[in-house]
Amino acid sequence: MDKVERIVEPIKTYSEDIIENSLRPQSLNDFIGQEKLKNNLKVFIKAAKNRQEALDHCLFYAPPGLGKTTLSHIIAKEMNSNLRITSGPVLERVGDLAAILTNLSKGDIFFIDEIHRVNHLVEESLYPVMEDFELDIIIGQGPSAKTIKLPIPRFTLIGATTRAGLLSNSLRDRFGIIEHLDFYGIKDLIHIVKRSAFILNIAIDHTASEEIARRSRGTPRIVNRLLKRVRDFAEVKNCKITLGIAKEALNALEIDDDGLDKMDRLILNILINKFNGGPVGIDTIAVAISEEPDTITDLYEPYLIQSGFIARTSRGRVVTESGYKHFGIEMPKNSPKELF
Repeated sequence: MDKVERIVEPIKTYSEDIIENSLRPQSLNDFIGQEKLKNNLKVFIKAAKNRQEALDHCLFYAPPGLGKTTLSHIIAKEMNSNLRITSGPVLERVGDLAAILTNLSKGDIFFIDEIHRVNHLVEESLYPVMEDFELDIIIGQGPSAKTIKLPIPRFTLIGATTRAGLLSNSLRDRFGIIEHLDFYGIKDLIHIVKRSAFILNIAIDHTASEEIARRSRGTPRIVNRLLKRVRDFAEVKNCKITLGIAKEALNALEIDDDGLDKMDRLILNILINKFNGGPVGIDTIAVAISEEPDTITDLYEPYLIQSGFIARTSRGRVVTESGYKHFGIEMPKNSPKELF
């Protein structure tokens, strides 16, 4: 389905592949933000190249749109290796995995997006591959069945996931490098807006760049998506992107000053007006807004929690003081502040 129901939804659509590829940084030096992660990767990559070995298996976990796939491309370039890409749901059978692994060359990068969704049988087949670089293939059935150990060239597996908690301990422990990507700060996002505008040949003021960055929910993918939509408004008016144009476009898209869209405000409104600010269980919230619980936890909650509008407690979700202030409402005195 090639449709984004929310413009601030960090999930990539098929039509965005081409534009993202043109904007994707080609090296760690070009990659904006995530300084600690970048510095660590530079050390790991340099050490692996000095030893003339494949890089240790890497696991990147973060909400969508923060650069996990981009990092896999960069690592492949930095290691002068080929990159093979697939996703967890595609690997339904061990045969699917074997078809890819047997075509890898020494030092190649094998990237599995949404690795937490890999079939459990395929996952178990990955264990000996990651540790001993051998794939166990069963030939025949019943008593006459035989297991053949198929040697695999030493490669680097890079796994990316938005839900690290769903990974089994057995799989997670086999990654030598585990890194988390944080939401981006305003300065980094402004830099990304200007870089993308330059590549796309878009004229934009610094104040407009700052406005787009501030409403982009700390996510580069959303920055680029908003930039393209603001560009449409500027082109219709036959002018460069100014602060006024940026505000007009973003307000028309119903994205407020804090980057919240209609659905975010609906969640906060329901928590405040129907449930007195919480605590409320995720299943109750899902019923109230007619959404799936997983959709809320994967897409809506991360930014609301990161921005301090709601808090996740053992008793449920609770609106914070910042959440009330967003609507100009004073936090009730009887609100259970001790939950925060």
